[in-house]
Amino acid sequence: MNDLRFRLAEEADLAALVRLRDDAARWMLAHGITGQWQPGQLAEGDFRRVMENGEIWLAEADGRVAGAWELWWEDEDAWGPQPPVAGYVHRLMVDRSNARPGTGRLLLRTAERRVAAAGRAFVRLDCLAGNARLNSYYLGAGYRVVGHKAGKPQPGGVPKSFTLMEKICGPVAEGE
Repeated sequence: MNDLRFRLAEEADLAALVRLRDDAARWMLAHGITGQWQPGQLAEGDFRRVMENGEIWLAEADGRVAGAWELWWEDEDAWGPQPPVAGYVHRLMVDRSNARPGTGRLLLRTAERRVAAAGRAFVRLDCLAGNARLNSYYLGAGYRVVGHKAGKPQPGGVPKSFTLMEKICGPVAEGE
């Protein structure tokens, strides 16, 4: 697991990101996790838009993509207007055919370090409220539930309800 190399995604990585997302969606469906991601739901343009306004990080092992995540610096759809104190992790994805056990946690810790390096105190994420397995995963990674968001817009789909979670990753200013 220590052989992972992290880098920002580039235009040439868009097809790999779509494949990774679709593979993750197929894995979820095969394991009875429905109502969240669907294969074919996102295209290269969806990832390109994130790259224009945020960051997409890739983890590579032996020259192959092992996982990725998106890091946004604001997320008004889920969290409403917020002061610039957090980074928002989205679409944490692991290539289950190429990644070793524990890769997801390593990606999450790397995202947390990136947020702290940017001077932000919190890492925030939202998790589909009905996905008990994923909610438990993030709780086990040290996140705490801080709220719920009903009716969050979804790409190409109907709005859904989410659990809002956060973790302290850096110094918290007085009064926060």
